[in-house]
Amino acid sequence: MSGSKLSDVSFDAAATQAPPPADEALLGLTVHGLPPAEQAEAALEVAERSRSGRLKMLLVLLVCAAPVIASYFTYYVIRPEGRRNFGELVSQQPTIPAAQVQTLDGQPFDLQSLKGQWLLLSASGAACDEVCQNNLYLQRQLRESLGREKDRLDWVWLVTDDGVPPPALRAAMDQATVLRVPQALVAQWLQPAAGQQLGEHLYVVDPLGHWMMRFPARLDRSDAAKARKDLERLLRASSSWDQEGR
Repeated sequence: MSGSKLSDVSFDAAATQAPPPADEALLGLTVHGLPPAEQAEAALEVAERSRSGRLKMLLVLLVCAAPVIASYFTYYVIRPEGRRNFGELVSQQPTIPAAQVQTLDGQPFDLQSLKGQWLLLSASGAACDEVCQNNLYLQRQLRESLGREKDRLDWVWLVTDDGVPPPALRAAMDQATVLRVPQALVAQWLQPAAGQQLGEHLYVVDPLGHWMMRFPARLDRSDAAKARKDLERLLRASSSWDQEGR
């Protein structure tokens, strides 16, 4: 009898217990549906590290490029000593073509291996007329006039045909880089001033391989000092990032 009464009381209590409010049930579902706080913090930390890594990479790239940018800004914009350039600055600055050419001895030569040095170039046929000989003479003299900085500049003669230079001329080119490069390939890279011929100029190429300056056609020896000042300013402006040798 007593056991039956206890069972009835327990049953009645369970039957009369009110169900939880709908808001509480919804709240419980909502709370349990969210990710744990630790996971949210970890995701935020990963995103923050990713942003920090990208910023650091950009800063490294800017630091590496800063010397080059500063030297060109100094030369092109500030123009030290307030003087105008004697040579003509090239706006487009085409780079050295990716091509295999030959030395005069027929050995293969990668044209892009010229990168890493300032270059003073001339181009002509192998017969080398009076203008060509004058240019070669000025190339050698301009390089020698740079003194201890001369090892940062190579002088290069591009022979644009299949001819053979005179033996006396070859003997005088022991310190030059002489390459046989087809005329059409040279024309893709270097251009004369309007109304002039390719072989009438001296051309300046920077260590990154960009043709960036052209001296006046048929440069006179009396004007060589003006050309030397341009070269000296270029070497001085790039001294923070360019070193002699490739």
